[in-house]
Amino acid sequence: MKLIEAEGLAKQFKIPLKEPGLTGAVKHLFKPKFQKKIAVTGIDLAIDKGESVAYVGPNGAGKSTTIKMLTGILVPTNGKVMVDGLIPHKNREENAKKIGVVFGQRTQLWWDLPIIESFSLLKDIYEIPASVYKHNLERFTQLLGLDEFLYSTARQISLGQRMRADLAAALLHNPKIVYLDEPTIGLDIAVKERIRKFIKEMNETEGTTILLTTHDLEDIEQICRRLVIIDKGRIIFDGDLHAVKDVFAKERTLHFQVDAPVPNLPSILSGLPNTILDHEDELQFSVRFDRFAISAGEIASHIMRQVQVKDFRIDEPKIDHVIRKVYDGELDLTASGHKGA
Repeated sequence: MKLIEAEGLAKQFKIPLKEPGLTGAVKHLFKPKFQKKIAVTGIDLAIDKGESVAYVGPNGAGKSTTIKMLTGILVPTNGKVMVDGLIPHKNREENAKKIGVVFGQRTQLWWDLPIIESFSLLKDIYEIPASVYKHNLERFTQLLGLDEFLYSTARQISLGQRMRADLAAALLHNPKIVYLDEPTIGLDIAVKERIRKFIKEMNETEGTTILLTTHDLEDIEQICRRLVIIDKGRIIFDGDLHAVKDVFAKERTLHFQVDAPVPNLPSILSGLPNTILDHEDELQFSVRFDRFAISAGEIASHIMRQVQVKDFRIDEPKIDHVIRKVYDGELDLTASGHKGA
């Protein structure tokens, strides 16, 4: 049995249609009119224990609505959803004990209490055994650097500190699944790296299942192994992240710095198949290539035999290339064996 199973999951909202002013309010009271808004339609999603899944799409695509149905906050209009054998909205208390939730713009900490006291309250709410609580608190304090603000109130700490505390709070009870909604939004690079490293470690060492919604492509690259793209309430792509990159983002780029201009550079590269030369300036140039047709090592050794190279580096393809191709309709999903709409 899958840890998360959604079949034909759909959600519609009724939006009130009111004329402006007091007259419109009175009319709506006696003769209400509504407009249907489809947020999610026909979502089929299955996630195994221990997976790390990026659930991405543009604003209004249906990401947050899906998460709220999986957590039990919203009741689906149609379809079925099971999380570890439970129907979330019917078994809210049992479901809550098995999940952790982090929303980037909201906190589960008590605003005027020291962080350590919020953790203590969560220990009682989730009925966490003392030994488990002590072990997790010590481990999370070390991994997330919580000791510098454990005795400060949530009101007093920075956004980055609050996000670290919220992550710890969401994982104190050893949940099977953690839903992360924009966990690094608005944070500086150092804090983002710390949070990503922590999430990845919990996934790899504890087997915690991760479902991540984010607009930060680095979050996806560093944390997730599977990519699911939703648009206009439907899943339009579902595939292994690295396999997708290999199939649809084959191109790599080697950047070279040289000590002196190389006037015969095009002729030097003419012996290398499947390469494209990009000039930057006299002392820098780049070579784009298909990694399945020729290796970076072949290109580097060929150039270094004939040119005095000062330094070089390689750029790997980014997941934004894949996502852009999905939206542009350039991916042949059936030929690649990946699931799509």
